[in-house]
Amino acid sequence: MAEPFEIDVWQGEIAELEVDALVVAANESLFMTAGAAASLKRHGGDDIERAAIEQGPVAPGRAVVTPGGELAAPYVIHAVAVGHDRVARPDVLAEAIRAAIAFAEPLQLRRIAIALLGVEHGAFTPADAAAVLVRTLRSELSRSPIESIVLATAHTPETHAVREAVRGEAGASVS
Repeated sequence: MAEPFEIDVWQGEIAELEVDALVVAANESLFMTAGAAASLKRHGGDDIERAAIEQGPVAPGRAVVTPGGELAAPYVIHAVAVGHDRVARPDVLAEAIRAAIAFAEPLQLRRIAIALLGVEHGAFTPADAAAVLVRTLRSELSRSPIESIVLATAHTPETHAVREAVRGEAGASVS
């Protein structure tokens, strides 16, 4: 059975993608200091971080949305997948993914890009984070207006892990 949405895997700077929203990992205080979040701040401006911090602190498993600043994407969704304790909890990671996807309906998001959440400080391995991400997306997106997702990876080991997770779930093809 074909899915109502398309999944693409892309390696590079998530800040370059032209989608409706970019989903990146955030810490509880919402400062954009690491990984994909730092890249978005560099490319999109300090206003993105300021808008996020004004909404914090945020508990693990939650997400906030801000304007995209100078980015091509009009929105940035900051998902807190791992707490300050840096303990890998798959249930919290899945909660954060669901919280990010929940913005699709009110913001009318059709195409989003999601960075591999939970790996920025080594809490999750790329394979473990990718498995939770893909499994959660497949279970949640049937109830969402999202038509296309780009799973954005920063480097080759993440790309391989995400591709394997996509292939492993329901034998789907990946581009």
